[in-house]
Amino acid sequence: MLAVTHSLSSTIRSIPALLATFLFAATAFAQLQDSQGQTATIFDHRANGRVWLSGQINFIFQWHPPFRAKYSGENSLNPNREHALSRVLTLYTGVRVTKSTEFLLDLESAGGKGISDALGLAGYTNLDVVRNPTLGAKPYLARLMVRQVIPLGKERIEVEPDQLHLLSKLPARRLEVRAGKFSLADFFDLNSVGSDSHLQFMNWTVDNNGAYDYAADTRGYTYGVLVEYQDRHWGARFAEALMPKVANGIKLDWKLRRARAENLEIELRRSLFRGRAGSYRLLAYVNHANMGSYDEAIEAYLAGKERQPNIEAHRRQGRVKYGFGANFEQEINARMRIFGRWGWNEGRHESFAYTEANDTVEFGGDVRGDLWHRRGDKIGVAWVSNGLSGSHRRYLALGGHGFLLGDGALDYGRERIFESYYTLHLWRGIFGSADLQYIVNPGYNRDRGPVIVPALRLHLDF
Repeated sequence: MLAVTHSLSSTIRSIPALLATFLFAATAFAQLQDSQGQTATIFDHRANGRVWLSGQINFIFQWHPPFRAKYSGENSLNPNREHALSRVLTLYTGVRVTKSTEFLLDLESAGGKGISDALGLAGYTNLDVVRNPTLGAKPYLARLMVRQVIPLGKERIEVEPDQLHLLSKLPARRLEVRAGKFSLADFFDLNSVGSDSHLQFMNWTVDNNGAYDYAADTRGYTYGVLVEYQDRHWGARFAEALMPKVANGIKLDWKLRRARAENLEIELRRSLFRGRAGSYRLLAYVNHANMGSYDEAIEAYLAGKERQPNIEAHRRQGRVKYGFGANFEQEINARMRIFGRWGWNEGRHESFAYTEANDTVEFGGDVRGDLWHRRGDKIGVAWVSNGLSGSHRRYLALGGHGFLLGDGALDYGRERIFESYYTLHLWRGIFGSADLQYIVNPGYNRDRGPVIVPALRLHLDF
């Protein structure tokens, strides 16, 4: 115990020096170019072009020192020192067919790995990591969709095109319909302060609402139809999407009568301060799938029918899981923004597609580097607290396993995470970041941790 404590203390003392060395070297290079006024991509993209071609490369290196653990199970975060490097390469392509129709096709490769193969945490430390490392780094189809814009008025507004929105002029009041393969997280629960794991935070439950068990395969994608209404000051979106056949599964269930997901979000673009941007979003979702029941698994174990609680043995087709979320962002001044999230789901049925959290609350903010003459740089801080339902925590305490958690026992405590980052704009579309996460009660277990997870990130946008 003393050896682990001494090692932890030594590692913590060395972290500032490591991060300072990284930032000093990166800053020295960055001074060769003034970030003021630079484009954020390596290559320029024509706003009025019919064809879109761009890409991103993201490397994240994370490690952690040894930490206190009274015991460990097969789904535990490894208490020994470890490190991991992940990489995600995405190629975005698109064609603007008409002034109101576009077609998008994206290819992706997710390689490397994450610490402990993405096990042992609800708020896992790296959103780029695919939860099933056996899938390998072979490229796959990430998105394939058509977008149709239907004008509901004559007024037009100019917008900045990006890889998911090619049109540069849109009706101020309109309907949008998308159909095909995409990620629900591309359009729901978005937050300009805390949604981008490539330039902002890295933690699963900081960049997304941890209680939003959104429909997706293991890699985070699904097939569905999204209908969106947009006006100048508010909008609403609804999506019907496919669920995976099993929890954290790569195969989707195409039989909508028994498995599907409904998602509804309302967005209000209002500000607390005159002349400053602000948005407020309310989310609701309902999942239908072949889900297990925590209570049934517990009852079977206590009756002596099973050697340990096993939720997979108590799945039933057509079960329903529902939840709600709220999300806000508010600009304070020209350089500073704050944001927050709250989420809850019913927690009696199996965590199925995203992570093992039944409620969450989060607050944070970011500051642009104008004050130190680095307009392209950014500092962000966030705090999140995740919790479990009574049935879920009892299931884990009796020795049950989910698709992410399972220490073999549980002294329950809320999983609390503090994350901070500094992103440095090096040149055009090249960014370096230093990130630090401090996690109390990893996997909701007071018998383990705390653990500190530093990270370095290199991002290229071309």
